[in-house]
Amino acid sequence: MVENRRPTGGTAARDVVIVHSSDLHVDDDYTARTYGGDGTLGLRAVLETARARAADLVILAGDVFDHNRVPVAIIDRATRLLGDCGMEVVVLPGNHDPALPASVYRRAGLADPANVHILGVTHEASVVFPAWDLEVWGNAHRDYEDMAPLASPLPRRVRWHVAVAHGHYEPVPDRSVVPRAAWLIGDAEIAATAADYVALGHWNRPARVGPDAMHAFYSGSPDYARSVNLVRLAADGRVVVERSRITTNLPVDGPVHD
Repeated sequence: MVENRRPTGGTAARDVVIVHSSDLHVDDDYTARTYGGDGTLGLRAVLETARARAADLVILAGDVFDHNRVPVAIIDRATRLLGDCGMEVVVLPGNHDPALPASVYRRAGLADPANVHILGVTHEASVVFPAWDLEVWGNAHRDYEDMAPLASPLPRRVRWHVAVAHGHYEPVPDRSVVPRAAWLIGDAEIAATAADYVALGHWNRPARVGPDAMHAFYSGSPDYARSVNLVRLAADGRVVVERSRITTNLPVDGPVHD
């Protein structure tokens, strides 16, 4: 568990609880076969765990879907899971499921539920939750080309500021190699967000990265990590981060994607 105190910019009525996950790779092929035919099992496991932990908000930091060719039936199943979960959900399209015109996020009504907020689709780059004095900001992948996940960070406008990004962390990225579609994230970019929490995706394993003063974490994929990140933005200004075990039984050898 990691706990630090942040300067308070106001008085929140209560703690805000966030569950952060990524790299679920919902599909009807490889993931589905590994999960006994249900390619949405990882998504369901994350949402069930979030409910069990009384989360207010779920952040899915990229590659929720394995690709943009997922059949409508799978999109419909995922839409029902998200729409019926009883929590607010912020989704960031990743390198596997970028927000193209024919993206999975623009098909079959996935963006229709009122509690589902898709960066780059339903919202350009941020979602504000006034009841929690919270804003979530992130740059969606919009194609399959290289991009800077934390470019042009949004300045803090409310008490709690959360950034979300999907890419590969290197403390000091070497961007001299071209082309290199690595979607690089470095210490300087993480620090520039000045966020209370930076929710990262792209790595299957969970990890804390970035400058010591920052709360920047990969959640890891649920099938590999067997956990989600539980983030508590406390009313007294503390930010508490811990790994929380997945409550749903997943196959022992779950899918592992790049």
